[in-house]
Amino acid sequence: LLTVTVFLSTLTPKFYFALTVTSSFISGLIFVFEWWHFRKYGTSFIEQVSVSHLRPLIGGAESSSPPPAAFSAGDNDTSRQNMPECKVWRNPLNLFRGAEYSRYMWVTGKEPLTYYDMNLSAQDHQNFFTCDTDALRPSDTVMQKAWRERNPQARIKAAYQALELNNDCATAYVLLAEEEATTIVDAEKYFKQALKAGEMIYRRSQNCHSQSPQHEAQLRRDTNVLVYVKRRLAMCARKLGRIREAVKMMRDLMKEFPLLSMLNIHENLLEALLELQAYADVQAVLAKYDDISLPKSAAICYTAALLKARAVSERFSPETASKRGLSTAEINAVEAIHRAVEFNPHVPKYLLEMKSLVLPPEHILKRGDSEAVAYAFFHLQHWKRIEGALNLLHCTWEGTFRMIPYPLEKGHLFYPYPSCTETADRELLPTFHEVSVYPQKELPFFIHFTAGLCSFSAMLALLTHQFPELMVILAKAVSTAVWGLLGYAL
Repeated sequence: LLTVTVFLSTLTPKFYFALTVTSSFISGLIFVFEWWHFRKYGTSFIEQVSVSHLRPLIGGAESSSPPPAAFSAGDNDTSRQNMPECKVWRNPLNLFRGAEYSRYMWVTGKEPLTYYDMNLSAQDHQNFFTCDTDALRPSDTVMQKAWRERNPQARIKAAYQALELNNDCATAYVLLAEEEATTIVDAEKYFKQALKAGEMIYRRSQNCHSQSPQHEAQLRRDTNVLVYVKRRLAMCARKLGRIREAVKMMRDLMKEFPLLSMLNIHENLLEALLELQAYADVQAVLAKYDDISLPKSAAICYTAALLKARAVSERFSPETASKRGLSTAEINAVEAIHRAVEFNPHVPKYLLEMKSLVLPPEHILKRGDSEAVAYAFFHLQHWKRIEGALNLLHCTWEGTFRMIPYPLEKGHLFYPYPSCTETADRELLPTFHEVSVYPQKELPFFIHFTAGLCSFSAMLALLTHQFPELMVILAKAVSTAVWGLLGYAL
């Protein structure tokens, strides 16, 4: 304090002006950096440094207990213990790399997939399409290396090498369908070749799977390949407008491999049935998969809400409802919307087009923004098709938050909303997409502080520029007053 007051008493107008301009510039830089860090990482940089580095030096770090798991309140305890809090799932409706993601990049120049997302896909491919017996087949050995390649062209080149060694290498056709084909028609041709080769290998594995554990592992791998190919063929048919054919293929696949429910093929089926407007069939699928013991998803919760809204949305009017009250059907619809919004609160802004969509990632985080993007990308058209459904959603979705306690120490219909979703979504979604955050974070104290400091410094610089002599006199007066108060205290 003494140093500051002595320094102020010696200032000249020009030097005082330079000092205020410099301090304004520095505080502005700090504010911009703080704002950028908060937008990108969700935390204040100054606060993070003080908590991570200064607090342990001063008084030690406090231990924090992990937040509870993010599953439906009906899920059993065993499921909650076995499943990680923020498990990343393969997107059931993920697009094709060559025919859709690459075309988007060619047109916009923006990369729609993050490295983290593509790395997860590479791990999936290695787990699904490789096994310990690959060394016995040269083509599979080449493909084992191909799935680990980072460069798309290197992967495609390896797939052609595998086909030269074995013209019936199903996984090579899969890779070409996903990454080399530039249209859905071309992708479907490759998948049909993969299906022919995959069925032949699968039958061969079935005949000898009981001979050794290695043969059992090979059968599992060949089963994964066959299921993957059939599912992608059904998705090709859906994209090419052959929707009834796609529905039949999905039903046959679910019937043939009922134990592979973790692949969430029923979500593909729900979307195709909604396109056919076969609402009774949609309800039948929901009756099977919207079970209290099964994990939920945005597709399950919001489709259930859409069917309930369909029964009342055409005649629904908020003014009329406020006068006469809600009917039983309207109450059911509103409760279904509240349930869906509590499970994933990010979806309504996309459905109501309050927030712009991007291409969905290849992996999603349940209850996160990535799941909301993936759901709205495919289902927005189904909400628009039902007259009044979006109006009902618009009138009622925000009421959900009045029923959930804040901070989210407990949920209403589901377990508390997990705190890890923002971090995972930032890894899954492209950098040009503004990640939706829930609950909405307040600006940290240091952003307010640096903004105030910047504004105050800028104001001093402006006043000094306009009234240099007066501001120097004011500075000296302040120093004199401080000296007086200090002398009085002593």
